[in-house]
Amino acid sequence: MSEVISFRFDGRDLSAKPGSSLAAALTEAGIRELRDGPHGSRRGMFCGMGVCQDCLVEVNGKPNRRACMTKVEPGMDVRTQVARPQLNARSEESGDPIIENPDVLIVGGGAGGLSAAVAAAEAGADVLLLDERGVSGGQFYKQRADDKPPLDRQQSDGFALACAAQASGARILDRTEVWGAFDGPVIYAKRDDQPVVVRPKSVIIASGAYERPRFVRGWDLPGVMTTGAAQTLWRSYGVLAGQRVAVLGNGPLNLQVADELRAGGAKVVVVAEAASAPWSRIALASAMMTSSPGLTLAGLATTLRLMRHGVPVRYQSVVSSIEAKSNGLEFELKSAKATSRWTADAVCLNYGFHPQNELLRLLGATFQYDTSRKQLICQRADTCETTKRGIFGVGDCCGMGGAPAAREEGLVAGRAAALRARGE
Repeated sequence: MSEVISFRFDGRDLSAKPGSSLAAALTEAGIRELRDGPHGSRRGMFCGMGVCQDCLVEVNGKPNRRACMTKVEPGMDVRTQVARPQLNARSEESGDPIIENPDVLIVGGGAGGLSAAVAAAEAGADVLLLDERGVSGGQFYKQRADDKPPLDRQQSDGFALACAAQASGARILDRTEVWGAFDGPVIYAKRDDQPVVVRPKSVIIASGAYERPRFVRGWDLPGVMTTGAAQTLWRSYGVLAGQRVAVLGNGPLNLQVADELRAGGAKVVVVAEAASAPWSRIALASAMMTSSPGLTLAGLATTLRLMRHGVPVRYQSVVSSIEAKSNGLEFELKSAKATSRWTADAVCLNYGFHPQNELLRLLGATFQYDTSRKQLICQRADTCETTKRGIFGVGDCCGMGGAPAAREEGLVAGRAAALRARGE
């Protein structure tokens, strides 16, 4: 395998590691502005998972290619996308549609989807899994795009699960983007430029969740991205989001990613947590230790490790504005006591998650709004079947539960969907 792949961006000769996404290769080259926005603004990679469309580029004359989901190929001619590109006619799509009629269709190749594939296949069903990514594993397991060994236990567990899904006999269509879901059920997707039409007997949706940013002035500047996007750049492609990185928001993912980037060689200028310090809330800290002692201790150890390496950790602090300056992104943090200004190459935001539940809603599943979590929660039976017969939902798309819960739900739903496909 060649050590580097040559391609061009706006007439500039660049190189990329084998398996790299365009977003990773361009970030490594110091290029953050990928498309023109309205009124002269610029956009760059933001979500890193193909949802936000901010990293759209033109590839070999074709617009609307997501840089974060497009693998670099030798000789690619990539250009900054204009604000309103000429849309291609459908006739440019290549080949006849891929037609599939599996017993069980699974949408999503993360913890829940892969577990469901194993369980459904072991129950004797013909299983097809559609995965938008080139390498299965989802947002939690974030697999490497090259052939190097896993970085840690988390990545190793994901690799083992993906191998189990492949060995189960389930068929996996990677690089496949689902764009429509209709009664039948009928699922419409595309793989590269080829249409895909799936008419399954039962469906398991395992589409995961989105990260929430904080919508302040400058949140859409190139170099501002979700914490998960920065983690994908590092864990999947070995690329730092910047030499100077700030991690701002709420929750344990921020601490984990800040520590990973620090260990990878980035200078983490600050970690800002919106909540108060856990040791300032004794009752809550005690409850966390009782319910999840392993996670609580891991979070404390990560925090202390960051502090030991000189990373400022600020509590009850939220970002209030971000500005592009000649020396980087200058952002303001506000707390109850003070306002401070910082500068970084990349500003990473994660203020929690929202279920990615559009497909379940399109298929007619019933939801209830949870006022405490401020989220739509899917109504499901013990088998993870929704109120729509033959439609199952697992993992964070149904309500935030994390990867361990998604794996367990996948096993339950996989077996139940296989039975439902047989009419049982």
